[in-house]
Amino acid sequence: MRAAERNDPQESSPSTTARITALLTAFRPGDDALGVSELARRTGLPKTSTHRLVRHMLANGLLERDGEAVRLGLRLFEIGQLATRQRGLVDAARPHLADLREATHNTVHLAVLEGTEVVYLDVLRGPDAPRLPSRIGGRFPAHATGVGKAILAYSAANVLDTVLAAGLRPVSKKTITSPAVLRNQLARIRDSGIAYDREESGVGVVCAAGPLLDGAGRAVAAISISGWSNRMRTDRIAPAVRTAALTLSRTVTLR
Repeated sequence: MRAAERNDPQESSPSTTARITALLTAFRPGDDALGVSELARRTGLPKTSTHRLVRHMLANGLLERDGEAVRLGLRLFEIGQLATRQRGLVDAARPHLADLREATHNTVHLAVLEGTEVVYLDVLRGPDAPRLPSRIGGRFPAHATGVGKAILAYSAANVLDTVLAAGLRPVSKKTITSPAVLRNQLARIRDSGIAYDREESGVGVVCAAGPLLDGAGRAVAAISISGWSNRMRTDRIAPAVRTAALTLSRTVTLR
């Protein structure tokens, strides 16, 4: 660490991590490079702090210069590749996801739970599927997705308590917002091994999802197939999702 960094109390304050996180997550899908003024506007940080932190992140490869603007740096990609657990899961799941997409022509997902949201580790888009907001690395409220409900159904009670405490905000008109209704639906998912999203994450979109379970029967991830409600019969694709999830669960258990 350089002496200038060691002697700058503001750079080493507990809030620095939160500020750097805010700057990195200010980049949205479709963004290439952003100016410092735009970063300050999106994060609500003072321009002086934004300038200082951007210099620090440039020096450490988290950002790269693009003329007068900055873009996400290659170092972030390198760090992401070190997430070996998720990478191994993606590699193991990819052939099964590809088979499901080929068989249905719909979009397939692999996701994990982080806090109250699911994070998509892999998304294979189908030619006949609707344009969905899901993307690799993207997040969505767990209670409003098939993959999220599949994971919650096989998670410890305190995990669901955290989701309920945060509030079940509506994403569409059909999103479950009642804790009692969600609990009842999760109980049915545990009985069948399949979770459904019936236009809860978006109008006209349905999906069937299955959990990937570890040796203790806890969900570590979930996979799903999503498509148009007027084209895709979730009851017909559910067995294929369930079979793929069970196969992958054995792989997860052996890892």
